[in-house]
Amino acid sequence: MESRWVLHLDMDAFFASVEQLTRPTLRGRPVLVGGLGGRGVVAGASYEARAFGARSAMPMHQARRLIGVTAVVLPPRGVVYGAASRRVFETVRRVVPIVEQLSFDEAFAEPPQLFGASADAVQAFCEDLRRRVREDTGLVASVGAGSGKQIAKIASDLAKPDGIRVVRRAEERSLLGGLPVRRLWGIGPVAEEKLHRLGIETIGQLAALTDAEVANILGATIGPALHLLARGIDDRPVAERAEAKQISAESTFATDLSSLDQLHEAIDPIAEHAHQRLLRDGRGARTVTVKLKKSDMSTLTRSATLPYATAEAGALIALAHRLLLDPRQIGPIRLLGVGFSGLSDVLQESLFPDLELFAQTSEAQDLAAAPAVATGASVAPSESDMGWRVGDDVVHRDLGHGWVQGAGHGVVTVRFETRGSGPGPARTFPTDANDLTSANPIDSLDWPDYADDPAALRNEDQTATSPPAADDVSGR
Repeated sequence: MESRWVLHLDMDAFFASVEQLTRPTLRGRPVLVGGLGGRGVVAGASYEARAFGARSAMPMHQARRLIGVTAVVLPPRGVVYGAASRRVFETVRRVVPIVEQLSFDEAFAEPPQLFGASADAVQAFCEDLRRRVREDTGLVASVGAGSGKQIAKIASDLAKPDGIRVVRRAEERSLLGGLPVRRLWGIGPVAEEKLHRLGIETIGQLAALTDAEVANILGATIGPALHLLARGIDDRPVAERAEAKQISAESTFATDLSSLDQLHEAIDPIAEHAHQRLLRDGRGARTVTVKLKKSDMSTLTRSATLPYATAEAGALIALAHRLLLDPRQIGPIRLLGVGFSGLSDVLQESLFPDLELFAQTSEAQDLAAAPAVATGASVAPSESDMGWRVGDDVVHRDLGHGWVQGAGHGVVTVRFETRGSGPGPARTFPTDANDLTSANPIDSLDWPDYADDPAALRNEDQTATSPPAADDVSGR
């Protein structure tokens, strides 16, 4: 495979970048996308927000404290990210026939025209590809290139933000060798801990072991594959991926959890991680599954199915809480997982207020005391103000498309702008103004050919475990 070149294209700060693209007032500002309440988690952070130390998967309250009053916090708009993603990868596919899309914002490609090409030619190809994406969408991508997926992915990380990194064959081993072992594809926290206990901190140290040593440490199945990757040997093909049947996340704990309170505390970041994957996928879920692995290695799964598919974090996470079992009754828990299945393009929002009540109760104090979460907002978002929430897309019969910056005390402040308008004016209305109505979020992109077709191209973004049967409680 000496003549092979694999590319990894990764959209820079995708969720936040789409918000800044469609809401031009936010360009250059620290934008956080994610849950607005006290239990919310950051799904995406702009580079301006990252400069303060904010990052994805961080608790939203922590990210807001790091940034301060200049933070702009918005709820996710999955349908808009899906449309933007579709346009990005349609552009890529006009140049590269086969694209292995991993999520809304990243994909592998193996351009046949680069077979046997020089590193300089690959650099020029990547520059042209990035230019096309930026011209067609207004969004910025970083691109990495190397002999296989592992090197290409690492290269794109090194290229961020807004760059290209082509790794020549001669530098691959030295580049890999100095990286932390966790950067290797397939090394999670448990495997990392095992390696660290043995003094193996870098990929180079792992590569220096024998096959037998790696198999003994990491297992006879996964060990040899990881050893090949550590040595820069990666012949995995680039291929279009099948649509996911389940999206999930799980975590193994260093110390077994022995109380229901500990489980309730532990499940939130796991469920939020799974929810972020669901947002990247672009669909909603009907079935929520909780996986509990006990200290004796037996596994229990509990599932419940909603009447309609939803992507609402409050409903899905509250249902996950309800599925938990008390460790005092079933035994200590060493692993906890949350999965979403029954995936569908047809979403129903705010259909399950009784399920959301569990999550909202603990957020009430945080929301009441929180500062405004978007530029120009006067108070925190509230469902009581005629349903207007910060980040909602609206349309005015004279002023056109806009988005809610703040709502409270009987008024709503709207910024009227879209991708094509440039920064727009802000106006304040009574919350019951009859000339202000909800709008299709897709319209904020100003892409008329996408207005009636918001579906995004989606691929697997899930853990390797198979989904358990719905409504099943079983011990394995």
